[in-house]
Amino acid sequence: MNPFVFTGKTAVVTGAASGIGEQLAYDLAERGSKLVLVDKDAIGLKAVAERIGGSVETHVADLSDPDAVTELAARIRADHPRIALLINNAGMALGGTFEQVTVEEFERVLNVNLRAPVRLTHELLPSLLAVEGSHLVNVSSLYGLIAPAGQAAYSTSKFGLRGFSEVLRSELEGRVGVTTVHPGGVRTKIAENAPLGSKVPAGIVGEERDRFRALLSYPPEKAAAEILDGVARRKARVLIASSAKVPAALSRLMPVSHMKVIARLIRLAAR
Repeated sequence: MNPFVFTGKTAVVTGAASGIGEQLAYDLAERGSKLVLVDKDAIGLKAVAERIGGSVETHVADLSDPDAVTELAARIRADHPRIALLINNAGMALGGTFEQVTVEEFERVLNVNLRAPVRLTHELLPSLLAVEGSHLVNVSSLYGLIAPAGQAAYSTSKFGLRGFSEVLRSELEGRVGVTTVHPGGVRTKIAENAPLGSKVPAGIVGEERDRFRALLSYPPEKAAAEILDGVARRKARVLIASSAKVPAALSRLMPVSHMKVIARLIRLAAR
């Protein structure tokens, strides 16, 4: 496919009120895109739209609610029969091992991180196909490449999103470009916003959050620029930061034992 052109094209971004999604919105505006921004944080979303200025369309929606996702997709498709870029960026984490979370808590993560992107993509695919050279971006995670203990729900959802993206890349080849993004330790609020499983011992909550937060240092504006540069070049996969690239390489070199090495590296980095 030819390089992606942003100017004058409609771009839909979920999770646009903060973090990588917020920076994607700013960068897309600078590149001349027409923006449709989605988030459950109404105040944050409004602030982002006001900073951008001009005509920015916003939708407040809780992507953990399947009915809300269906309604959101219907509204967007009705107003935008032609969409050039869909970025499924919204996501949530959940602290706790598989034994420490309920099925309901696990399912909520799947709803936000996997089912919402699947539903939005399915509903908006006709709008993408109506634009020659359109593109789809699914933001997975480093934890869509490796699966550390304590991230059962998150890794399950992000591995699923990675698989979904790879299938679509084959099925839509030549019609819609597909990029899967695997951020490493990007400085966002995902750690502090992440709920904890109902059975996580109270005594380790603060320690675990501090350890995880210490790993999040890569600037989100750099991550957003790398994602959009990847879109422009039609890259199939974008790995962001050495904290994603090194573990990804180790997982290929040591398919079975890589997590032991990575766990030691994480402990060292968090000191």
